[in-house]
Amino acid sequence: MSANTRRLIFQLALAAAGAAPLAGAAAAGPRVLQPADFAHYVERFNTMEEENVVNLVPNAAAWGWLQANIPFFACPDRDVEEIYYFRWWSLRKHLVRLPSGFAFTEFLTKPAPISSALGHELYEGRWLHEQRYFDETVLYWLRGGPGGQIHPDLHKYSQWLEDALWQRYLVIEDRAFLVPLLDTLVRDYGLWEKDRQLPSGLFWQYDVRDAMEESISGSRTRKNIRPTINSYMFGNARAIAAVARLAGRDEVARAYDQKAADLKRLVLGSLWDPAAQFFKVRDEKGGLSDAREEIGFIPWYFGLPDAGQEAAWAQFADPAGFRAPFGLTTAERRHPLFRSHGIGECEWDGAVWPFATAQTLTALANVLHDFPGAPVTNRDYFDAFLTYVRSQHYDGKPYIGEYLDEQDGYWLKGPAQRSRYYNHSTFAELVITGIAGLRPRADDVLELHPLLPPGTWDWFCLDDVSYHGRSLTILWDRLGTRYGRGRGLTVLCDGRPLARADGLGALTARLP
Repeated sequence: MSANTRRLIFQLALAAAGAAPLAGAAAAGPRVLQPADFAHYVERFNTMEEENVVNLVPNAAAWGWLQANIPFFACPDRDVEEIYYFRWWSLRKHLVRLPSGFAFTEFLTKPAPISSALGHELYEGRWLHEQRYFDETVLYWLRGGPGGQIHPDLHKYSQWLEDALWQRYLVIEDRAFLVPLLDTLVRDYGLWEKDRQLPSGLFWQYDVRDAMEESISGSRTRKNIRPTINSYMFGNARAIAAVARLAGRDEVARAYDQKAADLKRLVLGSLWDPAAQFFKVRDEKGGLSDAREEIGFIPWYFGLPDAGQEAAWAQFADPAGFRAPFGLTTAERRHPLFRSHGIGECEWDGAVWPFATAQTLTALANVLHDFPGAPVTNRDYFDAFLTYVRSQHYDGKPYIGEYLDEQDGYWLKGPAQRSRYYNHSTFAELVITGIAGLRPRADDVLELHPLLPPGTWDWFCLDDVSYHGRSLTILWDRLGTRYGRGRGLTVLCDGRPLARADGLGALTARLP
């Protein structure tokens, strides 16, 4: 489908819905999947409930928006397929146009953007064909304050914004957009150092300002040293160093490489509990928490640990640790204060939060790639991913909300307006970089490390993925009968064969 065809489909859908036109999407390559085969999902979503909140793209234009913007995906598990399209359909509901340009909201009931899940939004949104939406979202936060300065609300919550911008660059190669932001990113990091860095060099945060309100280890008032913000700042420092190298500013790159190295040393020395074999919160009085919490997996999201800490992942699939019938719990289930803080006030003392699940699965994908001897497997990833899929239902319909009961899957805000379509986690990102295994890189080596375990799906297709200015298709066809392109794992680039492997193992190839 050509760029002009994409543009026409979307503009016609918008016109039919009575909405204003938007810019068109990026060019598309030849498709293996036919979008019309998936239209029934959107037809169902559009009729699930009354559309009582309408932002930029109404339900009537949703199918046109999806066709213009997303990679298409097919697999034998219809629940996975349905949630894949539901999550893109749901994300579209949060797109608004402010006086400054496009932005994404977190709650449908609050028209102003909130910064707590900005990193998730950028990781997910980097796979859209039209990147103007997120260009302007980024500028809202970095230049939307008084006098074109950083928006004052950006620092209401801990951020991995710089890391997410670099990770977006690894997909879309937006050098002309990213490099001019370098001085602003340096200034943003400096504000965090001024506001949250201790003399030790570590960072503190209230758990509520980590977007993690009522936890076992913290409170809304104590200045605890948490794995969250310290991992975020490590990732941000590494990202700024990478952008500085891209800009040819070696002095800045060296300075931020050193900041990352210093922070890594401090995290490993202060937040790792060798007895519990886990990263933990250190409270403002100096002691380590006695609770393992899901945030202890976050250092791997940013590649902070070296070999030696992988034993923490033995807790991932342990029913006394973090594995529960309806997801990964935010605190270990064996702890005496598990689920002790009540219900309905944003508790992170054990209930399942998609925000944390998405972080943990991204971290696990990195572990499986970088530490093959860790006590976790592709099967552990896939089982947790499928549980995540099954949890995203309410009253028999696809649903994504704030947080849910780990035993029965009940969404703890129920049908509350603020919880519906909660834009606070990733999903397509996990399919693309986890299940299909695309590992974004700064060079033109395509790297795949699929986490789909052998013996599960006989086939899947991820089609029209915009990557480094190309259109990729990733095909798995165990028998060679589904897509007629031979057995095994196949990668097409702009419709032409690029690489092939017999099994689901790692695969590399140079992009043309």
